[in-house]
Amino acid sequence: MEIFLAKTQGFCAGVASAIDIVELALKTYGTPLYVYHDIVHNTPVVENMKARGVVFVENLSDIPTGSRIIFSAHGVGPDLINEARKRRLKYVDATCPLVTKVHKEAVKFSSQKVDTVLIGHVGHQELIGTSGYVHPDLLHIIENEKDVDTLNIDPQKNIAYITQTTLSTDETKGIIEKLKSKFPKLAGPTRSDICYATQNRQDAVKELAGFCDIIIICGSPHSSNSNRLRETGAHMGVASYIVDTAADLDCSIFKGKQKTGLSSGASVPRYLVDEIIDKVKIFVPQTIVHEFSNPEKNIMFPVLQFKE
Repeated sequence: MEIFLAKTQGFCAGVASAIDIVELALKTYGTPLYVYHDIVHNTPVVENMKARGVVFVENLSDIPTGSRIIFSAHGVGPDLINEARKRRLKYVDATCPLVTKVHKEAVKFSSQKVDTVLIGHVGHQELIGTSGYVHPDLLHIIENEKDVDTLNIDPQKNIAYITQTTLSTDETKGIIEKLKSKFPKLAGPTRSDICYATQNRQDAVKELAGFCDIIIICGSPHSSNSNRLRETGAHMGVASYIVDTAADLDCSIFKGKQKTGLSSGASVPRYLVDEIIDKVKIFVPQTIVHEFSNPEKNIMFPVLQFKE
């Protein structure tokens, strides 16, 4: 058995920054420390923080007035920030800077009174947060090309589109082309909303699928970007699986396989990938692991120091 690690995988800069913010807050302020929604979509990361006293909530009303809270990397809408202020909560915004960029574009289009089409997965925390920055009367959410047909907007109006960052250019290309065909005056962001980490990880899985006969993605089932990685391998005709941890891996799937591609979602710590490798090595003792240089290794977002 040979295992080929995707050259781009694991923590992206936005996730690393959000986790660092929680760790620094724990060190500076201690507990109780609240986090709105999962700081990132990875079960082991969240469970580890819970074990150290971090409390994750879905409603600000569950937090005592005046407490300290961190908003997750996925971002939140302005209504939630206003609610936090009313409750005198001491909040830290760990929103990924790339998501913040989309928020700013949303505000810009709404200030120009432009109907805005938001492309993304309904119910995803990032989409919920971004929706809050578009005026309700101007907001149109779509998930796929079929949804373009349902848009009840005058084709001659000026309209714009923005996208959830955890989609890939492959996922949005057809949707955007159909929007342009239906709406001649369609405007888009000055730069693509697609997160570089999302695209890089999907491209790395495509590369593995070109010569591997099975793909394993380490990632939580509720992680959008991890699921997209599994789908990327499957769409290329390679048997692809997603597992949260090594405990979820059924090694019988490796029978008859010789080359395994292994990647992980943008919220996955490296030790979880190493545990999968160790489990495979027990199943196939002569396993050889191939690892490549990560092109994102020098990309990081600065984390401001907190005051006591």
